[in-house]
Amino acid sequence: MRGHRLDVYRSERGTYLIEIRLRELRQLFNTLDPSPFHERDLDPAAEDYLVSAAREIGARPSKLVLHLPTQTADAEAADAVIAIRHYFDYRGRHTRQQLRLLLGRGAISLVIGLAFLVVCLLLRQLLAGINTSGMTILGEGLLILGWVAMWKPVEVFLYDWWPELGKQRLFDRIAHMEIETRSPDSASRLLARGSATAVA
Repeated sequence: MRGHRLDVYRSERGTYLIEIRLRELRQLFNTLDPSPFHERDLDPAAEDYLVSAAREIGARPSKLVLHLPTQTADAEAADAVIAIRHYFDYRGRHTRQQLRLLLGRGAISLVIGLAFLVVCLLLRQLLAGINTSGMTILGEGLLILGWVAMWKPVEVFLYDWWPELGKQRLFDRIAHMEIETRSPDSASRLLARGSATAVA
């Protein structure tokens, strides 16, 4: 499989081709996965290549081209495409669900953090009337502790959610990518964007 620089992807009529050459269809899938063919996981190396290539190409027009072994039946090629679409559709839905859970946990953390911060500020205000060095240090400690409690929701809403959203969109883009299968002994089979057919 090719490197992950945009200049290594061949362009055909303005469309970048993500090409995979297979000696046999099962190379594309995790051979340890006992699931039915349409639900089988991709081989980790194949998944990593597709994801890296799609990320590198970005929103530019792209197409996945599978170079299949000689005498691959049309039904086998179609089944492989369905399996690929099914896999990345599942990854997209799973990532979307994880994003919802992350934002839900972030919202709960925000409520808890704000409540704790308010309690710390109230206690600090009460201690402010006691003019001793020990109470001053305790008051400053409460202020710091209250703001530290806000770190988790800040982390979620500023940093954690957008990488998950990016992964979800990437998986969705691959799941709906135009896929074409080619083999030496048959005409190329173009499987239109978003159609229910898959790759190997």
